[in-house]
Amino acid sequence: MSIFYLGLAVLGFVVPISQIVPWLAEHGLNLPLAVQEIRTSRIATFGLWDVILSAVAVVIFAAAEGRRGVRLWWMAALGAVCVGPSFGLPLLLYFRTRRAA
Repeated sequence: MSIFYLGLAVLGFVVPISQIVPWLAEHGLNLPLAVQEIRTSRIATFGLWDVILSAVAVVIFAAAEGRRGVRLWWMAALGAVCVGPSFGLPLLLYFRTRRAA
């Protein structure tokens, strides 16, 4: 299972980054424009809130797993905040299964 989780983490990094890099190349780090584009669509706003709340859950889960002895839990928490839960959660599950093995 650890290889499966690692593969999901790689996908969870590559897919979101492949979408934001072209936008950043075109607009730079223009946060007001990003907020404006998100607010123009309810579906985009829905997606943003879903990601934010999921990231909070992953950070809390990662911290709890860190107290249980999972090393590098903080990398998964940081990944969930900086890239997204699609990267942070599988990375945490990878670290967790490696610890159990």
